[in-house]
Amino acid sequence: MAEAGKDDASVPAQRAMTPFDDIYDQADPRAFFRELGAFGYRTPHHAQRVFRRLAALRLRAPGDAVLDLCCSYGINAALLNHEVTLDDLYAHYSSPRVVAMTTKELAEHDRSFYRARRRPDAVPVIGLDIAPNAIAYARAVGLLDDGFTENLETTPPSRELLDAARNIRLITITGGASFLSRATFQPLLHGARTPPWVAAFVLRTGSYAPIAEHLSEHGLVTEAYTGRTFVQRRFTGAAEQRYAIDAVTAQGHDPDGKEAAGHFHTALHLTRPAADVGTPLLDALAGR
Repeated sequence: MAEAGKDDASVPAQRAMTPFDDIYDQADPRAFFRELGAFGYRTPHHAQRVFRRLAALRLRAPGDAVLDLCCSYGINAALLNHEVTLDDLYAHYSSPRVVAMTTKELAEHDRSFYRARRRPDAVPVIGLDIAPNAIAYARAVGLLDDGFTENLETTPPSRELLDAARNIRLITITGGASFLSRATFQPLLHGARTPPWVAAFVLRTGSYAPIAEHLSEHGLVTEAYTGRTFVQRRFTGAAEQRYAIDAVTAQGHDPDGKEAAGHFHTALHLTRPAADVGTPLLDALAGR
C-alpha cells in the first residue's frame, strides 16, 4: 500500500510526500495502523464494499482467486473476508492489550481474532508485495491464502507465482498503482486462464493512463468512476498539500473541495473485457 505515503517514483514526488517507508515491512502491522491512522488513512475502507461486490461477481468456480497487488499486511483481505471495518482494525491494533504484546503473541491473537470473524462467503486471496515481513505476517495469521515477495518491475515472476496467477479472476489495488507498469501486469494477464478484472483506487496526483493503455492491449477497457472521489489521508504538512494541488491541477483535475481542503483523494478505475462493460454498470458497483 505504498501510495499511502508516496505517489510515484519520481524524485520530486518523493521529496514532496512523506514516505512512511519504515512502516511497510515491520514484523507486524501495529506501526502501519499507528502512523497512518494519525492522518486518517481511509482507502481500504472505501474499497471494502466495492471489492466485496466485485468478488461476488467474479469468483464463481472452485479455485477462483483475488490477487491483491501491493497487499502489505493483508488489510484488503481482512476487510474482504471478515466482519470487520477499517475502524475496527485501527481500534484493534491500538488497544493497550495489543500494543503490549510481542509479535509472536500478536500473531497468535490475530489468528483467533480473524478466525472468529471469518465470513461464510470468504474467497481465496493471493498477495503480492515486495515487503517480506508484511507478507509473512499476513500469511501467518490466515489473511492470505498465498503470498509472494516479488518485484515484477525488475524481475520475472517465479513459476509458483505464475501457477497461482492462472486462477486470478480479480486484481485489486488500493496503493502503489503509480509504481506499477506493464512489467507487472503482462505476466499476470498472460498467465490467467480468463482475463481478470482490475479494480484500482489511484491517487489523483498521478495518471493511470499508462496502465490502462497496456491493459487495453489485452482487450480490456478501463472506466473511471465519476460519481465521486475518495479521501485517502490528510496531508502531513503544507509542502505535501502544495505538491498535491499542483499535481492534480497538472493532471487536469480541480483540487477545490478535495486536495485544497486538506486531503489526498483517489479515483476508482475498473478494467474489464469489452464484452463485460456495463454488466453491471460501474455506478452500481461503486455507489452507496
